[in-house]
Amino acid sequence: MSRSVLHLTQPVDGGVAVVVAGLAADQQSRGWRVLVGAPDHGPMRGWLREAGLEHATWEAGRGPGLRTLGEIRRARALIARFAPDLVHLHASTAGLAGRAALRGRLPTVFQPHAWSFEAVEGAMRRAALAWERRAARWTDVILCVSEAERHQGERAGLRGRLAVVPNGVELDGAPEGREEARAALGIGPGPLAVVIGRLARQKGQDLLLGAWPAVRERVPDAALALVGDGPERGRLQAMGVASATFAGDRQDVARWLAAADVVVAPSRWEGMSLAVLEAMAASRPVVATDVAGMREALGSGTGALVAPGDAGALAEAVAMRLADPPLAEREGREGRRRAEERHDIRRTRAAVVRVYEELLGAQPAAE
Repeated sequence: MSRSVLHLTQPVDGGVAVVVAGLAADQQSRGWRVLVGAPDHGPMRGWLREAGLEHATWEAGRGPGLRTLGEIRRARALIARFAPDLVHLHASTAGLAGRAALRGRLPTVFQPHAWSFEAVEGAMRRAALAWERRAARWTDVILCVSEAERHQGERAGLRGRLAVVPNGVELDGAPEGREEARAALGIGPGPLAVVIGRLARQKGQDLLLGAWPAVRERVPDAALALVGDGPERGRLQAMGVASATFAGDRQDVARWLAAADVVVAPSRWEGMSLAVLEAMAASRPVVATDVAGMREALGSGTGALVAPGDAGALAEAVAMRLADPPLAEREGREGRRRAEERHDIRRTRAAVVRVYEELLGAQPAAE
């Protein structure tokens, strides 16, 4: 008899949505009955439709608020209607609503994709920590994407099983060449840094834009492309960096990575950045802030890690790679090798299924 899994997620774009859609497609190909519950907007619904996957509307917003009780009720109704063997909750909103609705009555996997308490301070942080400690009792497995993320959870006082399955990326085929990618995008031959990600405080594009004049002092013809959209777009554009292009949401992210001389990930917090892994798969060097998951992803010889908020170090590391193409090429090759060795998406998806199979042979979490 086939198993069934419900994936519940509020993010319907960006890295979380890519992970959810990929897991759902893989599990359906293995004979599982799969449903994805998510808001009825964003690109993920199209991805699911193209893969022949079932989607159910679950309206939800980012972060807790007055709408949370309604999100819990809608999650409970969706779970009752689909009657899954297991529920996999992705990111903070689904993690809150799903666990409050279930309270351990079904096998429950929660994947934070970066902890909610890392995004806030003061009273909000204390409230988020208190909730995660309580909700851990209703969670059979907390699925972390890096050892750093697991250690953050343990230091925060979360109890129970915290397992690690690192993020993965598609590695089939050789990456597109830089010249071909630039010709297709209409980009000239000059030094180019690319940032991939939602335009939001978490991703730290403002930190890079603030450091960009120092990059241009060393590499005067350097250009910057920000690929993605989000709530910070207006504020970022208002910073007035003339050499920065806002490309918006794109379906050709792989081509932008191929066009880059260096990929920058100036995040304030992460679990394990999918954009960084995609850059490595594209044989591009990475400059990233040393937040959770980045060190594990990059290893050594694939780029540079800088302290969060250190604009000088960020500018220096980016400029160094733009000014030294042979260095960038060497680091890009090493990044591709590391991605092939450690972050093949097939290995990641198989590991998630093993977690499910182990869990379904065990008792559900206690009420």
